[in-house]
Amino acid sequence: MSIEIQYLAWAVVLGFAQLLLASLLATRQRGVAWNTGPRDAAAGPLPATAGRAQRALGNFLETFPFFAAAVLAVVWSGRADAHTALGVQLYLWSRLVYVPLYLFAVRYLRSLAWALAMAGLALVLWPLLG
Repeated sequence: MSIEIQYLAWAVVLGFAQLLLASLLATRQRGVAWNTGPRDAAAGPLPATAGRAQRALGNFLETFPFFAAAVLAVVWSGRADAHTALGVQLYLWSRLVYVPLYLFAVRYLRSLAWALAMAGLALVLWPLLG
């Protein structure tokens, strides 16, 4: 199995972990009755860390489809190389670091982690454009 596919699988694990974290923090804020109920009424914004976890998950979900498509396309086309291997690693590790940086409201470094993840995505995408 290629490193690109392995890192794609780990990115799915990261997304799942972020989903669980955001759900746990939301339930802790709003209660089990809210979580198990029909959620018909608007609950309002989540405070502090729970809200940040939800926004970090949303940010992951904005970038992941592009990452997954690029990885699958580069592997399927046979254009995977050392740069795409570096790209998937840069994407995953940067996205992993992004989560606690967002949860603890660390400015600038969080944006740097996001930019590095996007650079990793660009490294995966690049062979498909040439």
